[in-house]
Amino acid sequence: MYSPQEIDVQDIDHLGIIAGIVDEIGIVEIVDRLLGTHEQENVSCGQVVKALILNGMGFLSAPLYLFSEFFESKATEHLLGQGVLPEHLNDTRIGRVLDKLYAYGVTQIFIHVAMAVVQKFDVALRCAHLDATSLSVEGQYLDKPQVEASDESPSAPESPSPALAESEEPIPVKITYGYSRDNRRDLKQFVLNLLVSGDGGIPLFLQVGNGNDADKSTFVPIIHEFKQQWSQQQPEVIVADSALYSADNLQALGSTSWISRVPASSTAAQDLLQGLPGSQFHPSALNGYSFVEVCSTYGEIQQRWLVVESKARRDSGLKQVQKRIDQAFSQKTTALKTLCKQTFLCPADALAAAQDFGKILRYHTLDDLKIHKKPHYSKAGRPTKATVVTHYTYSIEATLTLNEPVIERYRRQAGRFILATNLLEQEQWSNDDILREYKNQQACEGGFRFIKDPLFFASSVFLKTPRRIAALAMIMALCLMVYSLGQRQLRNALEQVQTTLPNQKGKQTMKPTLRWILQCFQAVHLVWLDGAKHLIKLNSRQQLILPFLGKGCKKYYLLC
Repeated sequence: MYSPQEIDVQDIDHLGIIAGIVDEIGIVEIVDRLLGTHEQENVSCGQVVKALILNGMGFLSAPLYLFSEFFESKATEHLLGQGVLPEHLNDTRIGRVLDKLYAYGVTQIFIHVAMAVVQKFDVALRCAHLDATSLSVEGQYLDKPQVEASDESPSAPESPSPALAESEEPIPVKITYGYSRDNRRDLKQFVLNLLVSGDGGIPLFLQVGNGNDADKSTFVPIIHEFKQQWSQQQPEVIVADSALYSADNLQALGSTSWISRVPASSTAAQDLLQGLPGSQFHPSALNGYSFVEVCSTYGEIQQRWLVVESKARRDSGLKQVQKRIDQAFSQKTTALKTLCKQTFLCPADALAAAQDFGKILRYHTLDDLKIHKKPHYSKAGRPTKATVVTHYTYSIEATLTLNEPVIERYRRQAGRFILATNLLEQEQWSNDDILREYKNQQACEGGFRFIKDPLFFASSVFLKTPRRIAALAMIMALCLMVYSLGQRQLRNALEQVQTTLPNQKGKQTMKPTLRWILQCFQAVHLVWLDGAKHLIKLNSRQQLILPFLGKGCKKYYLLC
C-alpha cells in the first residue's frame, strides 16, 4: 500500500558558510569550555554565541529583533546541533548568555578565540593595527545605579562561571555622550577598540570602552593590556593613527615598536609638509607614492619621519585648496564690504581695524589700503564756504589680493602626510615597509565599516543593560573575525591554485569579497525526507565556489 512521504524544506542560504567557519575556529567549544555547560541545558552558551553570529550575519537590518522567529524557517538543528530548536533561542536564554559572557570578561573570551585562530590558521603577526570607533545606542542609560532584574529561574539552572569564583565582577562600561564618528551627537554611545592583524585583518584584541573615552588617553593602556594577555608570539610593531602620537604616549610605550601618523597641526610637521620642494622626494616601490626621510627627536625619542606624497591625494588635495580659496574670497569680500561701511573717529582707529582684518586672512592680503577722511558740518544740506566743520570721520577702502607665497605652501602640502616610527634600522624595516604597513591600517577601518553595515549589524543598539551591550560588542567583533578569516582563507585558496572567481560585475578576480560570495548563496534549501536529510540543490556557481571554502563549510551543503 502506498505511504505518502513527509517532506520538509528549510532555509540554509549563506548561513552554512558562516557556520562552517565558526566550526573551524572552534568558537562553540571555546565558549563552552570557558563558561561551562549543564546537562539540563537545551542549548549551550557556545551554541547561543554561534546562533548570535548567524543572526548577526543573516543579512537583516535589525539583528536580535525577533531572534527566535529568525530561526523558525532555518535549518536550525542542521546549523546549530541536534536537538536545538528555534524556541530554545528565546530572549531569556540570550540575555543569560550575554550576562555570563560579560561576567567572565569579554576581552578575555575574545583573546582565547583570537589566539586559537592565529595558531590554527597560521596568521602572520608582523604588524597589529589599532583603531577605535563609536557605536550609538538607543535609550537613556542613566548614570544612577539601577537594580538589574535577573532572568535566572530554578527550572533552568546555569553552571557557574569559572572566572567569577576568583575575581570580582567587572565594572560596566559607561554609556554616555561623546565624540561620535557617525555624527550622531543626539545619541549616547560606547567605544569599540580593536587590534587587527596586518595579515587578513583578523581581529586580535577587543576592548569595549566608555562613550566619552578619548583615543589619546586609551591607546597606550590598550597596547599594554594586549601585550600582557597575548601569550603567543607578539607582533613586531603596533600601527595606529595620529591619536597615538604624543610625547607622553611615546614615552609610555617604552621599547614597543610603533608606526604612527604625525598630526599635521604641529609646527615641525607644518614646516616639513609646506617647505620641502618636490625635487627632494624619491619614488616609492608603492605605485603613486614618493617620500623624503627625515631624522627627528620628539618626546626625547629618536625617530624616523617619512614625509609622504600621494599622487592621488595630491590631485584631490589641490582641488580642496582651490575650493577653500574660493570660499575664503567670497566670505572675506563680504566681510570687507561691511568693514568699509564702518566709520572711525580717527585715522589710527581705521588703520588698526584694517590691520586686525588683515590678520584673519589666510589666503589673501589687504592691498591698496586707503583711509578716507569725511567732514561733518553743523547744518544739513550742501555746505558753503562759511559752513563750520564740526568733526571728521574716517573709513577704509581696500582690495583683496591672493597671497601667492602662502598659497604655494598650501599647494605644496596637498597630498602629503608624515609617518613616524622608532624603527630606525633600514635593513629590517625599509621606508617602503613603513608606508605599506600604514596603508594596511585600512584593514581596521574596513572592519568598523563591516560592523556598522546595516546588512550585518544595525547602526544603533538597544539592550537592557550596559553589560549586555558590552557582550554584544564582542559578538560583533566575532562576526568580523568570522568574515575576515573566511575572506582570507578563500583568497589564499584561490592564490594557491592560481585561479579566479567571477565578482559581482562578472569579472574574474583572485580577491573576491566574502560579502559577494555570501550573496551568491541566497535561496539554498535543505530538504528533509521522512525525517532524514535528503539533498541540497546547488547551482553551478555555488558548486564552483564551495571547494575553495574548506570542509567545514562544505559539510553544511552535504558535499562531504
